[in-house]
Amino acid sequence: MASLKINANIVLFLLVSLLIGSSSAQLSTNFYSKSCPKLYQTVKSTVQSAINKETRMGASLLRLFFHDCFVNGCDGSLLLDDTSSFTGEKRAAPNVNSARGFEVIDNIKSAVEKVCPAVVSCADVLAISARDSVVILGGPNWNVKLGRRDARTASQGAANRSIPSPTSNLNRLISSFSAVGLSTKDMVALSGAHTIGQARCTTFRSRIYNETNSIDASFAKTRQNNCPRTSGSGDNNLAPLDLQTPTKFDNNYFKNLINKKGLLHSDQQLFNGGSADSIVTSYSNNPSSFSSDFVTAMIKMGDIRPLTGSNGEIRKNCRRRN
Repeated sequence: MASLKINANIVLFLLVSLLIGSSSAQLSTNFYSKSCPKLYQTVKSTVQSAINKETRMGASLLRLFFHDCFVNGCDGSLLLDDTSSFTGEKRAAPNVNSARGFEVIDNIKSAVEKVCPAVVSCADVLAISARDSVVILGGPNWNVKLGRRDARTASQGAANRSIPSPTSNLNRLISSFSAVGLSTKDMVALSGAHTIGQARCTTFRSRIYNETNSIDASFAKTRQNNCPRTSGSGDNNLAPLDLQTPTKFDNNYFKNLINKKGLLHSDQQLFNGGSADSIVTSYSNNPSSFSSDFVTAMIKMGDIRPLTGSNGEIRKNCRRRN
């Protein structure tokens, strides 16, 4: 029975990979070289100024790309506002009071529209701004594949189902990533994005009060100081996902996990006696291995079901369909 289940998972993984491969083959790193030669410098300067104002914004922009790609592919659907006749993804459970940086994406899109109107998609703006955020905060660089077009639809239901929860166990994390064609190694590498950014008390309260074996006692006590036990009290109080270097993109996140100082339950699941332990250990000892695998996984994630050719549209305003 177990082998049948494994075989079914392999078939699903292969089907997803085929679906991803067919449209992602049309993406390329020089897609806008003629139609928008100033694209990269325009995006980078706006991202830089946003991070100068608030360092946390780098993590927020990176997360927007992740939350976009996991829901029906990297198609900018996350950016669409609700209207009286349309329900978008912003109010889905993983995004409401949580996903942020939409105004920065608006600013980037406005700047890009000035240099090349109606050429660059919002989906591609997300992809470039995620890369730029990582680089600005000290992480690796890579060439971003471009050529995505923007969705005319969004799915709150798919967002609720597809984006992994901070309370997920290891098996759930592996299956969520596998469903979009990403391996366990990709999942661990991408989780390393939690080397930057902050999380709200409501996402880690249960861990710091109810877990004992998998959490360092002094770390739990420190976090409890700013996250009251009672639900509804201090829900939005923030704590850094990486307690050592919360604004620097490095491999300390993995060192924290080995010391039982992962902030979210889903973080610590990567190092808790399971199949991901060896990958975490490797990344904690070898920052260049983490950087290299993170880049590979980001490119793979950017290849999830893009709209290309005549599918979708190039939105003028990322918040609404043309």
